[in-house]
Amino acid sequence: MKQLGLIGYPLGHSFSKKYYQEKFKNEGIDHIDYDLYPISSITDFPSLYLNNSDFYGVNVTIPYKKDVMAYLNELSEEAEEIGAVNCIQIKHTDQGVHLKGFNTDAYGFEMSLRPLLKPHHQKALVFGNGGATKAVVYSLKRLGIAYQIVSRTKTSNNLSYSDLSPEIIKDQLLLINCTPLGTFPNIEEHPDLPYEAIGADHLLYDLIYNPEETSFLKKGKEKGAMIKNGYEMLVLQAEKNWEIWNQ
Repeated sequence: MKQLGLIGYPLGHSFSKKYYQEKFKNEGIDHIDYDLYPISSITDFPSLYLNNSDFYGVNVTIPYKKDVMAYLNELSEEAEEIGAVNCIQIKHTDQGVHLKGFNTDAYGFEMSLRPLLKPHHQKALVFGNGGATKAVVYSLKRLGIAYQIVSRTKTSNNLSYSDLSPEIIKDQLLLINCTPLGTFPNIEEHPDLPYEAIGADHLLYDLIYNPEETSFLKKGKEKGAMIKNGYEMLVLQAEKNWEIWNQ
C-alpha cells in the first residue's frame, strides 16, 4: 500500500489527514493511506522513507518547515525563495531516494486571493512575521501588490501595531492576518488595529479557518469590507500536493 503523511511535532487535529482520507473514499482511490507522523526530532525523518519504497510523499508542518530542507536533494523555485517547505515528493530509484521540496501554501493563498482582487487592492498590510507570512509575501510579490509587515516589535522593515493609524489602514486596502490570533478556542482575539478605519473597499483575508469567521473578519464585515478565511487556501494547497506527489 502506498503511503503519504504529515510530519511535525506535536500533531493534534489535522486538516490534511481528514481531507485526504475523505478524498480517497469519495473518489474511489484504493491502496493508499495518509497518516500522521509526530516525530520529536527531524533526525527521525529519514526512517520513514529510506526502507519503505511505498512512502512517496509527505507534508511538513511546525516546527520542521525549514529544518527538513537539509534532507532534500532539490527545491522548487518558490520553496527556495520562501525558505520553507510544506510538501515533499519522494521518488525511489535504482540510484537511491530523491527528495524534492515545494511550498504549496503560496499556491493556495495566491489562487484563493486572485478572484477577489480589485484594481484598488494595490497595497497590503500583513499581520505577523512567522513562516506563513513568507509564503504570503512571495505571492504578493508575484501579484505586484506592495506590502508592509506588521509585528509586535518594530524593526527597520516591520511596522508595529502601535504604528497603525487610521490613515495607514485607509491607505492599505488589503489586510491579511497571518497570526494565530482568533483561532479556536480563543475566538475573541484579533490583531490590534483601528478597525473603525476599515471601509467597503477593504478586503480582509485571514489564514485561519477555525472558526469560519474570526473576530478579525467579523470586524471587517461590520464595516462593509469583503472577507475571506483560509479554508479554500488549504483545499487548493492539498490538491496541489496531490498533483505533485503523482507526477
